[in-house]
Amino acid sequence: MKPELIAPCGMNCAICSAYLAMSRGHEKKKGMSHCTGCRARNKNCSFIKKRCTGGLRQNKIRFCYECSDFPCENLRKIDARYRKNYDYSFIVALEFIRDNGMEPHLVHEEMRYKCPSCGDVLCVHNGKCYKCQSIKTWRG
Repeated sequence: MKPELIAPCGMNCAICSAYLAMSRGHEKKKGMSHCTGCRARNKNCSFIKKRCTGGLRQNKIRFCYECSDFPCENLRKIDARYRKNYDYSFIVALEFIRDNGMEPHLVHEEMRYKCPSCGDVLCVHNGKCYKCQSIKTWRG
């Protein structure tokens, strides 16, 4: 887990399926995207920034929690979808970073998304370890 992989919206690119597929050398298949992370692509956020009316779009802030409109409607929408589908909250992640700092957040993420079989990273989207192929179910 690296600070540069935490997107402005709070997403941890290190646990994203597109980043894991690319970083673990998986061949790109139809319907599968590869990504190096929002910050590495010089994009502040592939989902939030293009709809942002605040400081993120103007490159005045680094994280959405620094905005006076935090959490905005766009962030609330993607947060609700990720809470429902993946048990992940952008808003909770950002509040944790704001209140506790980046290092404690990275430690928490590493513990939560550590593969119990091989110790690599589990994907937030499908629970899959792209190294050993084991799968963890998040719910139930």
